Amino acid sequence: MQLLDGKILSQKIEQNIAHEVKQLKLVPGLAVILVGHDPASAAYVNMKKKACDRAGFYSVTHEMPEDISQDAIENTIIMMNQNPNINGILIQLPLPSQIDTTKILELVDPSKDVDGFHPYNVGRLTTGLDGFVPCTPLGVMHLLAEYDIDVKGKNCVVVGASNIVGKPMAALLLNANATVEICHIFTDDLKKHTLHADILLVGVGVINLIKEDMVKEGVIIIDIGINRTLDGKLVGDVDFDNVSKKCSYITPVPGGVGPMTIAMLLSNTLKAAKINAKERI
Repeated sequence: MQLLDGKILSQKIEQNIAHEVKQLKLVPGLAVILVGHDPASAAYVNMKKKACDRAGFYSVTHEMPEDISQDAIENTIIMMNQNPNINGILIQLPLPSQIDTTKILELVDPSKDVDGFHPYNVGRLTTGLDGFVPCTPLGVMHLLAEYDIDVKGKNCVVVGASNIVGKPMAALLLNANATVEICHIFTDDLKKHTLHADILLVGVGVINLIKEDMVKEGVIIIDIGINRTLDGKLVGDVDFDNVSKKCSYITPVPGGVGPMTIAMLLSNTLKAAKINAKERI
């Protein structure tokens, strides 16, 4: 069993981005909208800001109260769309119940949609065209490539069908010529599906969902889940201690997919900045 170390790879990617920023003499700009006081969201945004600082990016966080109005957020996004110093706009999800999340995501300029959530970019991903890809699935593909894991022809089972992770993950795998199956909350007999996986990718937020008897020998496990136990420990969706005994490769939690998500956010923002710089010439 070998660990797929996202922490080491993300540091390498971040260093390469910082070097490229210096060479190009660009200052990519990232703006984040953070609504409310969720500790996990605040911590994650803080990690993103620190990564921007290390890479030589300009970053700004618009912190908004929990009872913010739809119009107030929309006006902020319109302002950021028009700001030439902002190349990437990130809406920290989830948003409060009074906010129409779909409308907010659709308002972001697709050329600044570094999270890859705008329908324009979703459509380009689905049809195999270049665009902005959601950071977590994109990070998974980079992690697999780093360890020379070719998904072509492999049976890949994605557990979780969210718009943020599961669906774009499946699209990326399909574009890379994998055989893809998506399982979700209504899937009957999950074990029946996971047992056939050459590569099993799980991101649903359920501790120990995947157990040892649900996977075959030599399986590659990508644990995208991030959960906190009652004693404060961070764990994924896979029973790591037992499942890892049967794996050829597995991602740890923390230190697997998580750091790659932030590295891909930097990569997408730099990509947006380079596109913007070309358009100005």
